[in-house]
Amino acid sequence: MIEYNVYCDESCHLPDGNDIMVLGGVWCPKSKTREINDRIREIKARHGISCEVKWTKLSNAKKELFRDIIDYFFDDDDLHFRALVVDNKNEILHTEYGSTPDDMYYYLYFDMLKNIIAPGNRYHIYLDIKDTRSKSKVKRLKDVLNNTTYDFSQKTIETLQVVRSHEIEMMQITDILIGAIAYTCRGLAHTDAKNELINVIKRRSSYELTHSTLPLETKFNIYHCWLNKRGEG
Repeated sequence: MIEYNVYCDESCHLPDGNDIMVLGGVWCPKSKTREINDRIREIKARHGISCEVKWTKLSNAKKELFRDIIDYFFDDDDLHFRALVVDNKNEILHTEYGSTPDDMYYYLYFDMLKNIIAPGNRYHIYLDIKDTRSKSKVKRLKDVLNNTTYDFSQKTIETLQVVRSHEIEMMQITDILIGAIAYTCRGLAHTDAKNELINVIKRRSSYELTHSTLPLETKFNIYHCWLNKRGEG
């Protein structure tokens, strides 16, 4: 039995006129969490940065910092990433399709996490806090995950709670990776620093971000889905 920490975040999850939504998670053995967070802080300190690192803050002045963090992710065998990309978000945000946005939130998070969770192991799952309803949404999500993974004893998913991303270094890796995927899938290319980092991610992963990876890929896994009008992939 291995205990894992999973750090999850969302990008473009609100109605904003574009069709792309990305949910993702970075995970590692719980025993490695402190070591990894310390290593990321060391990288940031080397670049004279102590504040939160986010995709939206990537600029030419900080591109070497972001590259070092991404290289560290790919070089550390204990770190893994999975993203679920919804390519037709606007279609599923309407209640006329039979589901509310909250209903879809739970369904999509389960779909993203199901390839991470393995019977016999234990998981501590952390989500970036988004709004005042986050805690109540997480309670329901935990119930959904327990039921859909047949974890009625609640031993597989031991923890599921919201946290603030600026307090956890690994959460910031999730933000960068899902931000890069969303940016690419939306067809954006107007920032040189972001384009350069995306090229690094493509080269290090050996995958294009606009297509699904191999299903059993464990280091850098992307699943693109197109949901039908019933909200099913």
